[in-house]
Amino acid sequence: MLAELRMEAILAELEKEQAVSVAQLCQITGASEATIRRDLNELARRGKLNKVHGGALPIREEFRGEEPNMDVKRQLHTPEKMRIARYAAGLITSDDVVYLDAGSTIMHMVDYIQAPGATFVTNSVECAQRLPQRGLRAYVLGGVIKPGTLAIIGCEAMEGLKKYHFTKTFLGTNGIAVNAGFTTPDPEEAMVKAAAAAQARETWVLADSSKFGTITAASVLCLNQAGIVTDRLDDRRYLEYTDIQVV
Repeated sequence: MLAELRMEAILAELEKEQAVSVAQLCQITGASEATIRRDLNELARRGKLNKVHGGALPIREEFRGEEPNMDVKRQLHTPEKMRIARYAAGLITSDDVVYLDAGSTIMHMVDYIQAPGATFVTNSVECAQRLPQRGLRAYVLGGVIKPGTLAIIGCEAMEGLKKYHFTKTFLGTNGIAVNAGFTTPDPEEAMVKAAAAAQARETWVLADSSKFGTITAASVLCLNQAGIVTDRLDDRRYLEYTDIQVV
């Protein structure tokens, strides 16, 4: 069987079964295990399936239209978020000028920061309150306060960002997908995130593993424009696009 026909057969079986093993595909196509593994690698490279140990799963990218408020977010994936936050806080040194976004994982970062000489800028009302309580120097952007997440957005926030140059920017995200990149439901909030990244030497997106394979309404950045700190990475394709730290 020709390679393209074999790969079509693999995708057809995957669509029917929703999960396939290498042994199963060998039986269907008559090809060797080595050949099937090469085919799976090629199909994964093309973004047609998710290659896993011993077989493959379909690509699942879910569109989400609504954003939960901060009270709900705080209750989701809390142990994972705390591990991510601890690692991210460890990236900050006392020489840094840091931008902190208004994500729930970033809120946890404040508790772990051990860089008393660093300077912080944020569009998060909660971060703006908590940073001085830790004895940290903090500036807050002006603008419109978004209900639910208490993120500061709008033209004034965008203009305020132009005054700064960051050594490190830390962003939250609602979705991460290979083709869509980093996304968030609110276009105005997306613009603030993108503007903060544009002013930074180094940008990290903090995202628990539930964010992968999810797309929301507004694009923020392409995958290659920021590194990722996460708790688990099931889909190895993302490693082709950016630096990912699994903690």
